[in-house]
This record gives sequence, C-alpha cells and structure tokens, in this order.
Amino acid sequence: MADFNNAPIIAANARNKGARKHLKAVYYDTPKRALRRDGFSFRVRQSGTRFTQTVKTESSNDPLRRGEWEAAVPSMAPDIALAMPLVSDKLRTELERHPVEAVFSSDIHRHQRLVDLPSGTVELAFDHGHLTAGDRSLPVSEIELELRSGSPSAIWELALRLAEHGSVKPSIRTKSARGFDLAADAPPRTPKPPKLRLDPSISLDEAFAEILRSCLLHLLQSLPLAEDGRDPEGMHQLRVALRRLRSALDLMRSVVSLAKLDLMRAEAKWLAGRLAGARDWDVFRQETLRTVADGCPSVTGFDTLGALADERRAACYDAARLALADRRCQYFVIGLGAFIEARGWRSDVAPEGLARLAEPAINFARNILSAQHAKVLKRGRRFKSLTAEQRHRVRLAAKKLRYFADFLLPLCGHGKSAKRFSRKLADLQQELGIYNDMATTSSLLADVNAGAIGSSMVAAAITGWQAHATVGVEARLLKAWSEFAGAKVPWSVDAAEQPIKLVQTSAGWLR
Repeated sequence: MADFNNAPIIAANARNKGARKHLKAVYYDTPKRALRRDGFSFRVRQSGTRFTQTVKTESSNDPLRRGEWEAAVPSMAPDIALAMPLVSDKLRTELERHPVEAVFSSDIHRHQRLVDLPSGTVELAFDHGHLTAGDRSLPVSEIELELRSGSPSAIWELALRLAEHGSVKPSIRTKSARGFDLAADAPPRTPKPPKLRLDPSISLDEAFAEILRSCLLHLLQSLPLAEDGRDPEGMHQLRVALRRLRSALDLMRSVVSLAKLDLMRAEAKWLAGRLAGARDWDVFRQETLRTVADGCPSVTGFDTLGALADERRAACYDAARLALADRRCQYFVIGLGAFIEARGWRSDVAPEGLARLAEPAINFARNILSAQHAKVLKRGRRFKSLTAEQRHRVRLAAKKLRYFADFLLPLCGHGKSAKRFSRKLADLQQELGIYNDMATTSSLLADVNAGAIGSSMVAAAITGWQAHATVGVEARLLKAWSEFAGAKVPWSVDAAEQPIKLVQTSAGWLR
C-alpha cells in the first residue's frame, strides 16, 4: 500500500501529503435485510469525536455512480427517521414494523489524498483494516477512487497508471456488500446481464457507450463471484459477460476499424479460454453427472467419477483464479473502462465514420440485425439434413444474433413482436446447445480416463443417456428452427405488413 502511495502519478499530482483517519463504522439493516434488498446501505461512522450517518444507493446501469446522503448524529446509534424521506412508501412501512439491527462493523485506517489530473480531480483513500461479523472477519486492503470534479475518465486514467505501477484488482464491490456476505457466510450475489433501455432517438456514438458500459458492469459484477467459486453461476456469468463484450466489439468493428478494438476482443477471448475448463466441469458435476446418477441408480461408480470430477474442477478453478489475478486481466478490465469513458473508438476515425457515429442508432440497428438474421437463415438452409458441425455453425451465428438483439432491439420498441422473436431465438439456441453439451461431456470423460479407473460402465451410462436424450431433441430442434425461421422480425419498418412465409419441402424449409 505504501508503495502505491508513492507511485509517480500520485507523487507528481497529489495536492499535499493528505490526511490520515481512523474510521469505525457499524452497518445496519432489518432482520430480513429489507434495505439491502432495495439497493440501500445504511451505516453510522465514527471519526474522532464525530458521528456521521450515511445512506447510499447504487445506480442500476453505471458501475461508478452512487447516491450518498449524510447527516450528523450524536452517537453510533442510528436515527432511521433521517433516512425515511429517501425510501419508498413500501420500504418505509417495513422499516416502521421491523427496527434495524447491527449486522457487521468495520475498522479502517485511511490515508486520504486529492490528485489533480488534466481530466479531473480524484480523491484517493488508501484503506487497510478489517470487517467483522460475529466471530468472522475479513481483511480490507484497497485503494478507493472517487471523482470530485471533472470527467469520469479521470478515475480510469489514474487506475491505469496505478495498474502500470503494480498489481491491482479492479472492483466495484463495496465494503457494505462484502460485510453483508460475511455476516451471512454467503458467496457474492449472482449478477445478471443489465437490461438495456436505449432511447430510439439516441445517436450511434452514445449507443456504443451505453452497450459497452453495460458489458463492463456485467463483467465487474461477475468477477468476485467467479473467483469465490462456491456458486457455479459466477463462472457462467463471467463467461457470458465476456461473450457479450466480444459481440459488442464486433458491432463496433462494422463502423470503426481500430487496432484497439481487436486487441480488447483478443484479450476477452484469452480470458474466456482460461475460464472454460472451470465452467465445463461445473456443468458436468452439477448437471450431467447428477442427472444420470439419479436416473441410473443401479449403476455403480458414480461416486468415484464424481470425486475425479471434483479434482479436475478444483484444478481448473485454481487456473482460472491465476488468470483473474494476472496483471494482463487487470489491465484489460481497467483499460476497457478507460476506453469507454474516453470514447476511444472515435480516435483515428475518418470523417465519414464520425458522421455515422452522429446518426440515429436505430438505422444501424436495423441494418446489423437484418444482416445477422440473414446469416443465421443462410447457415440453417436445409436444416434437417445439416451435419453436427454445420449445426454448430448455426448455433454460433444464432448466439451472436441473440447478443445483437439484446443490445439493439430496445431501439426498435418493447412490443410483443420483439418479445416473441427473442423467445423463439432463445429456444433455438437452447436446443442447439444440447449437441454442444454432448461433445463437451465426451471430452471431459476422456480427460478423466474413465475406462482406466474401472468406471467404464458409468461412462457408458452417461454416453447412452445423452444419446437417448437426443432422440427427443431432434424433433424439438426442428420445431424450434421452423418457428424461429418463420418469426416476424421486429426491427423492420414494415415488418407488420410483410410477414415471412415458409413452405416445407422434402429439402427443408424455404423462406
């Protein structure tokens, strides 16, 4: 921590030596955590002889923006009445019925400094100490960056320079979130991809910023849960976040061509590759093996195979954690934030490219969705007779269309047509994914060398189970394809007046 405090970027731009404080705080909530459930944190902090009560809220779509309200109180005892004007009527009623209680405490030594950069002024807090909940504790060692004035890019600029100086782990997970999870002895909350609500009048430039910001938020939210490892959904969501990011960068490459876009896409692909093994073993252990074991109780050997799978899973999680701790990963995530806030895609763009960025995003959305939709239909021509490899190519194109639709369909409205199309696309993707799961299972069984450990019967049971399952899958897959191919596209101006008609022939479906 002292080494970072003496980093060149701070030494050259800090206003002075800063101030040192010893901060003690108690965080409160109702027994059923009503405040946290509604996105609030509520604490009383002691600094010297002063007591300050603070209410904080988090923004739903901006990882760096939080609301904060403070009030002086006479002691560490909270005054919930001061917070009542900030909450909804429903939450106010719950707070009146269920008094708040102490959940956990923090004891932090802070060195606070102001750094003036050309793009803005940032307050740094070098914090070390611990959080305590009952008989459990958690160390705190972090550098908190808060924008005091200027552009948000100042935060990312400073973070990048600190990342160059030494190993840092970017995080938006607050002390409050860590403390509540410590008190509950629970993993971090499971993130979900943020829902975009883009205004149809938004410019393409602003749409790119909002799309990338949602990808960054999803990525930052997923990192701690994936690293924790107790909930398999964490690794899944982190891989989804990386796929969404790569799809967003693909969108942008159709307008601007920058080496920076290609580099970020390559870094996202590198990180996703380091996480693939952990996710594959999660699915095998939690879903595949459990399902077949429950369905074949007379077959012995599932426990042995499960123990081997646990070993492989643990090894893959160790490898994934090494990748997440790698400075390459840390610099990639911080660099992405800096790229977004500085609108890095504008650099080295020809005048015609800048003109396109200023146009309404809805025109771009219709064109890109139409093109990707046509690609899926082309790859799926004569779908019934396609090979497994050809269907895999359809799955990849459909997956990209789904991410494009998640980003861009809000520009085309939120009507029933958009919901129906999204549902049919999701159904197709799910059915196509079953074949991919079978190929992954085969690879994992080969990895544990099931035959050599006397579990060949278990391996045969799993292979046979999945092969039998595909008998019913084929009919569902053909149905999902026909319904997707026949769905009205919600982005065309005249979609309602020109429905798509399909005719079934011996060669497949004709559009």
